[in-house]
Amino acid sequence: MKTELALTRLARLSLMLGAALAAATAAQAQDTPRLGYGGYAGNGPSGGSESAQDGNGQEADAPRSNRRRSNRPERVRTDVSAYLEVAQVLSADLDSGGETLTYTSVAAGVDGTVQTRRVTAQLSYRYERDIDWQDGGIDRDAHAGLAMVNVQVVPGALQIDAGGLATRTGGEGRVFGVTNRTSNVDVYSAYVGPTLSTHAGPLAINASYRLGSVWVDDHRPNSPLNEDFDHATAQSATASIGMAPGRGFPIGWTVGAGYAREDTSGRFDQQFDGMYVRGDVVVPVTATLALTAGVGYEDIQSSQLDFVRDVNGFPVIGPNGPSPDPSAPRLLTYDQSGLMYDGGIIWRPGPRTELQARAGHRYGGTTYTGSLDHRFNEHQGVHVEVFDTVETFGRALTNDYAGMPVDVDVNRDPLTGGLGGCAFSRGGQGGGCFDRSLSAITGSTFRARGGSLVFSGERGLWSYGLGAGYVHRRYARPAVAGVASFAQSDEVWSFYGSLARQLSRTSEISLDAFASWYSNDVDPDTVRTLGATLGYNRSLFLERLRLMAAVGIYNTDDGIDSATTASALGGLRYTF
Repeated sequence: MKTELALTRLARLSLMLGAALAAATAAQAQDTPRLGYGGYAGNGPSGGSESAQDGNGQEADAPRSNRRRSNRPERVRTDVSAYLEVAQVLSADLDSGGETLTYTSVAAGVDGTVQTRRVTAQLSYRYERDIDWQDGGIDRDAHAGLAMVNVQVVPGALQIDAGGLATRTGGEGRVFGVTNRTSNVDVYSAYVGPTLSTHAGPLAINASYRLGSVWVDDHRPNSPLNEDFDHATAQSATASIGMAPGRGFPIGWTVGAGYAREDTSGRFDQQFDGMYVRGDVVVPVTATLALTAGVGYEDIQSSQLDFVRDVNGFPVIGPNGPSPDPSAPRLLTYDQSGLMYDGGIIWRPGPRTELQARAGHRYGGTTYTGSLDHRFNEHQGVHVEVFDTVETFGRALTNDYAGMPVDVDVNRDPLTGGLGGCAFSRGGQGGGCFDRSLSAITGSTFRARGGSLVFSGERGLWSYGLGAGYVHRRYARPAVAGVASFAQSDEVWSFYGSLARQLSRTSEISLDAFASWYSNDVDPDTVRTLGATLGYNRSLFLERLRLMAAVGIYNTDDGIDSATTASALGGLRYTF
């Protein structure tokens, strides 16, 4: 059984990394738009739809990552390194009656960037094995990595993107403060897809497709997630045709359509289907300001297997709750169709700044969406986003990391090697965070509303980043008498900060801090997570051997129990 589980994890990891690296042999460039019906800031209508083009000939609503990559410098750069690492870790439970554990961490990893005229690729992957010499239950494997590949098939016309993610989360809103002392949830994801962007005379033609998968291994005992979500496969496609204003016609226009489907494997095998068709116009008011409006039709449905029921139609409740009935018609959990419409502004006062804001009607009520991108200079930038979307966990997670710029620094916890809550751009383009998707792993469809801010920059010997976000989710789950229900809504506030300084040519120091608050409508208590880590690195022998030292403190309080852990690490890394 253990061998089978290990092979399954290895196959999942191979698929994640293989999808990213194999795509580099194909041919393509720009970042895939945030595809999928209801994506946070993509071509779908939640981001304003595939809007008409502005006076500069760009799509007025093109994803920010698309515009970034199209302007990347065409220079050849290859920087790939592998490493081996051995460290000794001391972890102490500071609460009353807690124990102190020591274990050895053995890790291998690879970090690399490849950038040519046609190919941009970035990979940061780490495998760690923790060995507990005191039989304290620490022995375990951990994978953590982020990969993005971007290749031009036909420069400026056809491109293929691929990517992969491996990370951990604590569950119940605990994205941060995931330590090796406790059981956690392993999350793996991979995606691949082409994007076409071409012209037929004055007409702009765009099309895209994405195939993505997410797998979850929950190591927590008696967790309900084992019944709700195992893995999901999602597909999405969009297409549009439009024309920019100023070519004999003062108004730009676009007609677009999209479709998305996700199949989630779990006890009740949830399914999601969504489609839309709509038209948008852009009316330039000044050289920097335009008005935009759109109207369309959407149809979204999600369903799951029905329950086994008695002769009176009530679910049969067994020792493990209700059981699925594959022979019965599927149970509809979300059904929304009808007109959608919105209007707003697009403001581009200069090449470094873009603001979009929209208000309208969708999902049966009023919606507000918007985004702000601003680069203070070539080393500092900020991205702000307000979103309102109907989503699933698998597509939300893929959208979060697929929309990141390719020059992000992957922040790792110096004590565990796990990914931090955010990844920050080295080129002043903001970055992205995973907290709004990883804070709730579920097979259910949900409506997510909230906002996020990511700021990153460099100044001399300093580098820094800040991520903050809020999300409120309302789930589409069956309300059936006699069935123990999951939460119908929840919300998360989160903050993450990173600060690093180069002390000398051979040494550096870094500080990371985080805080989050999670609550739902079932549990009256709020789960609070706080923590900070301090790391130090110094090159010793020909800059290949590095001394590592780190200390950290983590606290989680769910209103009933509070756990505080302090950890310290000392080790060596050899880079090949």
